[in-house]
Amino acid sequence: MLKPSSSVRVFLYNQPMDMRKSIDGLALIVEQQLEQRPFDGDLFVFCNRQRDKIKLLYWERNGFVLWYKRLEIKPLFASILRKNRSHQSFPRDERLSPTGS
Repeated sequence: MLKPSSSVRVFLYNQPMDMRKSIDGLALIVEQQLEQRPFDGDLFVFCNRQRDKIKLLYWERNGFVLWYKRLEIKPLFASILRKNRSHQSFPRDERLSPTGS
């Protein structure tokens, strides 16, 4: 189970992502497009064009963790991804929650 600490920042990449990308490709996007450091322990969220698949990338102690999920219900981030920004960061209480609580 994924339980990030209270100090973890979450970044949602708002552009559709090719879900064939793996750790190295996603870490490169974090560095070049999000202008963040992938080794700082922050959580980076990527969605495909249909918004029914997500990948989470984060650094844990001695290596990257890549988490993949296919969503079977209405996509969680559909309204956020319609905004015209390259990424979105969330305060602690809004992370990965469809209701913001």
